[in-house]
Amino acid sequence: MEIKRVVVTGLGALTPIGNTVEQYWDGLINGVSGADPITYFDASKFKTRFACELKNFKVNDFIDRKEARKMDRFTQYAMVATDEAIEDSKIDLEKIDKNRVGVIWGAGIGGLETFQNECLNFAAGDGTPRFNPFFIPKMIADIAPGQISIKYGFRGPNFATVSACASSSNAIIDALNYIRLGYADVMVSGGSEAAVTIAGMGGFNALQALSTRNDDPATASRPFDKDRDGFVLGEGAGTLILEEYEHAMARGAKIYAEVGGGGLSADAYHITAPHPDGLGAYNVMANCLKDAGLKPEDVDAINMHGTSTPLGDIAESKAIVEVFGEHAYSLNINSTKSMTGHLLGAAGAVEAIASILAINKGIVPPTINHFTDDDQIDSKLNFTFNKPQKRTVKVAMSNTFGFGGHNACVLFKKIE
Repeated sequence: MEIKRVVVTGLGALTPIGNTVEQYWDGLINGVSGADPITYFDASKFKTRFACELKNFKVNDFIDRKEARKMDRFTQYAMVATDEAIEDSKIDLEKIDKNRVGVIWGAGIGGLETFQNECLNFAAGDGTPRFNPFFIPKMIADIAPGQISIKYGFRGPNFATVSACASSSNAIIDALNYIRLGYADVMVSGGSEAAVTIAGMGGFNALQALSTRNDDPATASRPFDKDRDGFVLGEGAGTLILEEYEHAMARGAKIYAEVGGGGLSADAYHITAPHPDGLGAYNVMANCLKDAGLKPEDVDAINMHGTSTPLGDIAESKAIVEVFGEHAYSLNINSTKSMTGHLLGAAGAVEAIASILAINKGIVPPTINHFTDDDQIDSKLNFTFNKPQKRTVKVAMSNTFGFGGHNACVLFKKIE
């Protein structure tokens, strides 16, 4: 069977540092922190009272009020980012074969706010079950790709991937393979999450996973810094339009990058902690390189998972040195979570966009909020601390790892 080439022809982003791809990139290059005190609910009694919420976003500017009420925020975000990506791709919806256009979408949790609110409303009542008829359709993780396909009439493969924080990277890899194997010409792929809620903040606080730097939220997400104390919860969505290369060329599409390959692995170690030696991280990057048919020295940049947790940053850094050897010290590596916070199931897609734009712009975004080196992390590695760095990026990788030991890595190549 012929393995087809796959390229990226459209991008859409809705993030805590920008509500479009252009605004997102501007925020990244300027080292903007998206962390602020929580406005969605009264967080005064929570251990963590800040998050990376969306800014100046009004859903009814994009979606009819009646329709928006039928969607959880994670689906609303998916629809908005996808609208931007499809418009960016300039694909003619009247001319394409919609039977060969699919949607694969990632969400780590899905409609958490919907579930939370319905349960709170029931608990506050007299015990009579009065649930919203849209409760289940709003909550389920696969409703986002369903809503996208309904809006645009895409009748190809359609499902959700759920692998915690690796979800949207898994979605991109699945979409890549559906096109590679000839089952689709175009795939809408990405992820969204809206977990800045009472249940989300409370649950992650109970796990002691979140930073509690309430006195200085803007610097709370500090990957690889000695004084990091947990991740900062973020929200939003990212969409990539993946297209078979010849299909894209035939319509004169703008091509951002080629999707060179994807890797998957499991830590098989712990429900929340990474393997201390970075074994799963090592395997997923090695698998990705093998799938892409590239050598370690071909890679120029890696957008690391880099969540700002004490254990995770050490394990991933170790894995990079193991995979890349001496070439590790020639890489630009970074964590855009220092600016956006951790978007959970949307992280892979949003960070893939950052990697693709690094290839296009010849600039690697910074890892902000670095103050003190950690003696458990190799200080010879170039983490692109605090300022962006210009360099030619022909190959970029993006890592995402999730609770349960799920690991995914996607590789993008410059189109020559």
